[in-house]
Amino acid sequence: MNAEMNTEMNAIIRPRRPERGVSSVLVLAILVTLGSLAVHATGLVTGALGDDSRAIAQARAAAAAEAGLEWGRHRVLVPATPVCTPALTLNALPGTLQGYAVTVRCTAGPLLTDGGAPLRRYQLVATACNLPAAGACPNAATAAGDYVQRTVQVVLHR
Repeated sequence: MNAEMNTEMNAIIRPRRPERGVSSVLVLAILVTLGSLAVHATGLVTGALGDDSRAIAQARAAAAAEAGLEWGRHRVLVPATPVCTPALTLNALPGTLQGYAVTVRCTAGPLLTDGGAPLRRYQLVATACNLPAAGACPNAATAAGDYVQRTVQVVLHR
């Protein structure tokens, strides 16, 4: 009876353990899922950082083009005799625009009169890029993935 009672007590105290193979498979499945999520998250973060750097480069090119346009406006509007150069490239931009070049093109129209006053039309086109060809923009020959270019224009009358 004592042996019978010990067997019953052992059954109560130590219940039968379930198979452990299922838990190992579940742990492996969870690890594989977490690993694939980590790889996917890394790809998303890397892609987002690449988009940000492209957006910054595009914003800098736009700022460089605007700076070139402002420089061209000054040359046409400020001096007593307007200076309209067919094409001039600015390579020494300050600050974060140092890697960019701006080519400013000026086209002067014919001299007209408006109420007896002489009037000339000037068209300014400023093209900025980060990889100039022979020191000028645009660079049609490049196939670089990080090439950015922005063009702005304005028409002035003086």
